[in-house]
Amino acid sequence: MRREDPRAHLARSWFVRAQRDLASSERLLVQPAFPAEAVFHCQQAAEKALKGFLVWQNQPFRKTHDLIKLGGQCVALDPSLEPLLRRAAPLTDYAWKFRYPGESDPSPTEADEALRLAREVYAEVLSRLPSEVHP
Repeated sequence: MRREDPRAHLARSWFVRAQRDLASSERLLVQPAFPAEAVFHCQQAAEKALKGFLVWQNQPFRKTHDLIKLGGQCVALDPSLEPLLRRAAPLTDYAWKFRYPGESDPSPTEADEALRLAREVYAEVLSRLPSEVHP
C-alpha cells in the first residue's frame, strides 16, 4: 500500500473545506435567504481554494482573509489566474463587511454574483492541480 503524499492530503483538505463553504452559501440563498451569511461563505470558499493551491505549491502564506494578497502569491506561480483573481478580489470585503450590525444586507444579485465568482475561483484553481488533490 502506497503512502499518501502529506502535501496532497493537506491541500485536498483545504478544497474540502472550500466545498463546504460553497454548499453553505448555496443553502443560505434558498428562501428564506440569508445573503449576508452567504457572501461570507463565498469569500471563505475562494480563500480556502487559494490556500489549497499555495499548499500544493509548497508556498507559505500568512493567516489572512485578504484575497488580493493570497491571489498575488498564486499569480506569481500561475500568471493565467490573474484575470479571474482580479475579478474575485472584491470578495475580500465579505470576510468582514456584513458580519456585524450597521451594514444593509447585500442584494440577491450581489449574493448570486459572489457565489458565481467563488465557484469559478474554486473550479479554476482546482483544475490546475493533479487529481490526487481533488476532493
